[in-house]
Amino acid sequence: MATKHLDADLSGTPVHQTKYHSKVGALIDLTASKPDIIHATCYCALYQAQPTEKHLTVVKRIFRYLKDTIHMGLWYPKDTGFELTAFSYSDHAGSLDSRKSTSGGIQFLGGDKLASWSSKKQDCTLMSSAEAEYVSLSVCCAQVLWMRTQLTDYGFQFDKIPMYCDS
Repeated sequence: MATKHLDADLSGTPVHQTKYHSKVGALIDLTASKPDIIHATCYCALYQAQPTEKHLTVVKRIFRYLKDTIHMGLWYPKDTGFELTAFSYSDHAGSLDSRKSTSGGIQFLGGDKLASWSSKKQDCTLMSSAEAEYVSLSVCCAQVLWMRTQLTDYGFQFDKIPMYCDS
């Protein structure tokens, strides 16, 4: 799900903070089964201290997206294989307020069965998109290594685990 970059919108019309919190909280709960809204939801969560009409409009857009994609979901048949594949993503300086990047990563089992995902603002401000991609790859790699360890404990073996980066 694509979203325009949000900013603090200091001159915007304030909205009721409690209602905004409850809507964002509901979206956060939904990310457990709808990973496609994580990135947009995380951006909305950043502005819970002083939400404006602009922020509320984005939250409502996410709910409309959920309504339109209610028929879509995750499917895990019992014969799912255990080939592990990972993808990482970074948006260089995506936060308009702090100029920090956001790292994203997804890991699949059996080729196309989503097993793990994350989206997190990077702790440091980086000078280039390449640096942001390396930080994102590092986070994704740590998750892959943890998953490999867990699956190895259950008797599965991995020779190579492909990791893909968007740039």
